[in-house]
This record gives sequence, C-alpha cells and structure tokens, in this order.
Amino acid sequence: MAQNHTPAGHEKIETSNFLMIVLILLAVAVGGMVEIVPLFFQRSTTQPLEGVKPYTALQLAGRDIYLREGCYNCHSQMVRPFRAEALRYGQLSQAGEFVYDHPFQWGSKRTGPDLHRVGGKYSDEWHLIHLYNPRDLVPESNMPAYPWLLKATVEPESMAPRMKALRTAGVPYSDAEIAKAAEDVKGRTEMDALIAYLQVLGTARK
Repeated sequence: MAQNHTPAGHEKIETSNFLMIVLILLAVAVGGMVEIVPLFFQRSTTQPLEGVKPYTALQLAGRDIYLREGCYNCHSQMVRPFRAEALRYGQLSQAGEFVYDHPFQWGSKRTGPDLHRVGGKYSDEWHLIHLYNPRDLVPESNMPAYPWLLKATVEPESMAPRMKALRTAGVPYSDAEIAKAAEDVKGRTEMDALIAYLQVLGTARK
C-alpha cells in the first residue's frame, strides 16, 4: 500500500525554483545591508579627511570631462591595501578622501596606472602634451589622444546647476562659490579643466 510522502522543509525549497530564488535574493539583500548600512554611520567613511576640500568650478568641470571621455575605464583612483601598491603609487586610499566625489572613481581596472596620487607629480605642460598625443611622451602607450580638448571650451552656464546639485548631495558649496562659478571657468578650455582636475588628485594628504 503506497504511503503519502510529505516533503521536509529543505526539500520544499530545493524542489521549488521560485522559492529558492526568493530566499537567495532575501539572503543576499540582508547580507548586503548588514555590510553596507553601518558605513553610512562611520565617521571614517562620511567625514572628509583634514585638507580635503570640494572641487573648484574648473576642477569640477574637468572631472565631468574625465567621466565623459571614459578615462575611468582604464585608470582606477584607488591605491589598494597592498605593499606593492603603496610602493608604486604612494599612500593607501582612504574613504575620507572621496566624500565629495559623486560618484567616486574607485576600481581595480589597470590598463593604465592608478591616478589617485597623480596630482603634482607632473607639470601642466606634461599633462597637456600627454593628453594631446600620449606617444610623444610614452612611445609604447595605447592611450587615445584627445586633441579636441584644446579647442572645446567649458560651458560657464552649466557650472552653477552642477554645484547646486552636488550641494544637495552634501558637498558644502557656498552661495558665493556657486555665484562666481561661471566666471571662474569663462574662456577656459576643456584641456585646462581636465588638467586642473588631474593636478588636484591625491594632493590633500600631501
């Protein structure tokens, strides 16, 4: 005589695709929240380190160009906690250095060198030549050239709205800084802006 078989709890889960997916998603969500939520309340991740300041209008314009041109696809901005990293690139990155970056440019992609500590390492002229045609300085470079940055100019009227948006996100721009943002970038090329951004990277802790 056949007996009815009542599946055990784990068997119900293992034989139901839908239930398995729901429970996996729930476990991942809870685990992620346990790891991420506390970071929003730690001073080390929410407060700027001493010397870290919001980007100027020109530097901010340069950061936007950096993102637009996809520089982050090849260059990370995170000196990772390994001895070899520190020896090659300098002090290890800390979260407090990036509280004004929205979004921050951390990552591990290293087609090109890490740029977190590049500020002040080379002259403005070096950066200009390197961006105009990288192979003039590094013959083996596979980085594309960006000659159009010398001709394109920064749009002054776009800066105040950007800075207002960042202030909403917590960047402490004053009304005066926002008011003179357009004047600060007027007549400046996109090359000027990008170089200004590169020259400030990692300089706060120096």
